[in-house]
Amino acid sequence: MKNFSIEDINNVVKGTIVGTTNFSITAPEQLELAKETEISFIGNKKYEKFWQNSKACAAIVNEDISIEPGENKVFFKVKNADLAMSLVLEMFAPSPPQFSVEIHPTAVIDSTAKIGSGTKIGANVYVGPNVEIGENVTIYPNVTILDECTIGKETVIWSGAVVRERCHVGANCILHPNCTIGADGFGFRPCPERGLVKIPQIGNVILGNYVEIGANSSVDRGKFSSTILGDGCKIDNLVQIGHNSILGKFCIMAGNSGLAGSVTLGNGVIIGGSASIKDHATLGDGVTIGAGSGVTGDVEAGKTMLGYPAVEARTALKQWAILKRLATQ
Repeated sequence: MKNFSIEDINNVVKGTIVGTTNFSITAPEQLELAKETEISFIGNKKYEKFWQNSKACAAIVNEDISIEPGENKVFFKVKNADLAMSLVLEMFAPSPPQFSVEIHPTAVIDSTAKIGSGTKIGANVYVGPNVEIGENVTIYPNVTILDECTIGKETVIWSGAVVRERCHVGANCILHPNCTIGADGFGFRPCPERGLVKIPQIGNVILGNYVEIGANSSVDRGKFSSTILGDGCKIDNLVQIGHNSILGKFCIMAGNSGLAGSVTLGNGVIIGGSASIKDHATLGDGVTIGAGSGVTGDVEAGKTMLGYPAVEARTALKQWAILKRLATQ
């Protein structure tokens, strides 16, 4: 069991200690479940009321907190409790699954593939012709990486993920279980003789550095050229990114959201859960799309959109208020 002193914690979060405790910290836990040797956090003033009933001996809190820690308890006051708590979680994080050998004997690796030093490859992995894998990459069992792909250094690919031919994954990326990079885009056209004709998808996918793709999500290859995700994009589970979409840096897409083909996102765009974006729409830098919204056209930088079809947040809230009043008449 890991065990840290109050000083150990503060050396990492670099906060201001308020209060004292004779306990050492054995684990992080949410407020209502924490035991007396555990640390929690208060990231918003609305959760302050739960502290009095929490057994936690310590909490990471924002500098503007309005309550005191209490007897034999400690607050670590920091500028951003959420970010500081992430550092504490890193301290307590268990080791990832271990490899007994760097390259498992059941892995099938083409003779033309190039594998960087320190890379670990698990059981039943397939690495195709002319693949290039950088240094210190971790590939868990049952991953497929097809012909002519590149994988950047320090990237982690979890079991069941598929990287299809000619796709490129940057450095320090994380591909979670069963995600698919480079599946065919959804392209069909009616044909009198043949019904629906499949449009060949001959492009690829390019992921920047520090991109994370959630479990069971799919990033489709371009019909031509590339589907591109910029550095730092974070994609949740069960997300669909259509062919030839282009995402700027540090975009976030929550679970069950989706982009149709040829959507363009600027930097820092946030897409809420189950939201959908129409094909060929362009969303400017810093746009936020509320959960469950349906975007049918371009959105200017900095706008927040809600509803189905989505409109500016202030307009949507006014519409909902009017409907609520009508419903009660």
